[in-house]
Amino acid sequence: MYSLAFGIGTRNSNMEWLEVYFPRPLLKPDESIVREISKILGYQGGNQDIDLDDALLAQLRDAVSDIDQKKLLAEMIGSQKPCVATLLESDDALTTTPETYLKLHLLSHRFRLPNEQNLTDIYARLPNVAWTDIGAVDPQELPALQLQARKQGRVIEVAGIDKFPKMTNYVVPSGVRIAHSARVRLGAYLGEGTTIMHEGLVNFNAGTIGPNMVEGRVSQGVLLDSGTDLGGSGSTMGTLSGGGTIIVSIGKDCLIGANAGCGISLGDRCTIEAGLYITAGTIVQLLDENREFVKKAKARELSGQSDMLFIRNSQTGQVECRTNKKAISLNDSLHQHN
Repeated sequence: MYSLAFGIGTRNSNMEWLEVYFPRPLLKPDESIVREISKILGYQGGNQDIDLDDALLAQLRDAVSDIDQKKLLAEMIGSQKPCVATLLESDDALTTTPETYLKLHLLSHRFRLPNEQNLTDIYARLPNVAWTDIGAVDPQELPALQLQARKQGRVIEVAGIDKFPKMTNYVVPSGVRIAHSARVRLGAYLGEGTTIMHEGLVNFNAGTIGPNMVEGRVSQGVLLDSGTDLGGSGSTMGTLSGGGTIIVSIGKDCLIGANAGCGISLGDRCTIEAGLYITAGTIVQLLDENREFVKKAKARELSGQSDMLFIRNSQTGQVECRTNKKAISLNDSLHQHN
C-alpha cells in the first residue's frame, strides 16, 4: 500500500469534489490497518476513493487499532461536510481530485520530497476553485452566494481563483516561518528552519531541505538544499511552461543574489551575483584560479558542479565563471528559533 488517508472536503452542487483536507495521512501504512479498513469498506485493491457516512466512520473507529487514526475517525463523526477514504495501492498517474490532494498533503507533511511522486495529469484533476472566507466554492456557483450574502448585509471575501490552495490552510510544518502564507501553495515541501519572506514564493512539488532563506521564487520541481539563500526577486526555472524538461536543483550553501536567476542545477557552494540570470544557453567564459581565460562554454555544460561563482564582467559585459573561494553562511538567529 502506497498511502491511505481519511479526509473532509467540499463538493459542488453536482457532487464533484472541489478540495479535500487530509489531517493525518499515512505513507506506506502497516498492513494491519489496511486489512482492518478493507473489510468494512469492501476495498479489494487499486487506487480508490470511498465516501464515508457516520455509520462507516463509527465502524472504522471501532475497528482500527492505530490510536491517531481512531481519534481522527471519532472526530469526523457528525461532520457537516462530506468525508472520504482515499487508498492508493500504487503511485500511478492521478485519476481523481481526492487522490491529487492526498499526494499534495504528502509533500507538505514532508513524507515525500519534490519529484518523488507521480503527478501526471495534476492540472486535469484539480478543479478551478474560488477560495473564499466561507471556504472553497465552485466559481460557477459563486455569484448566487455573493448575492445572497449581500442581501444579508455581508460580503464574501474572495482571496483567489486557482486550482491550488495555500498550504497553511491544510498543513503547517514545524519549525518554519512564512511571512505571507498565500505565496506558498499546498504541495510545497518546507524543511525545518526554512524562512519564507514576504515576497518569497514556493510552488507545489518544490521546496527546501532547510534551513533556507527564500526571498525569491522556487518554481515547480525545484529543490533547494540546506544553507542556501534565494535573494529578493531571485528565481529558479521550473518545467511548467516554455517546454522545459530539465529539473533544476540547487545544492548546499549557495547564493542566488537579488534579481538573479538560475536555469541550471548548481552543486554546493555556488554563487550567482545579483541581477544575473543564468540559463542553460548562456555563454560563459571559464576562468582559472588566476582569473586567466580557459575557454567558452554554455552554462548547461557546468550544470551540477560545485564551487562556482557566476558574475558579469562590468567592463566587457561577458558572463564569467570563477572558482568560488568563500561559501555563504546563513544567519543562524533567523532560522534556529522558528
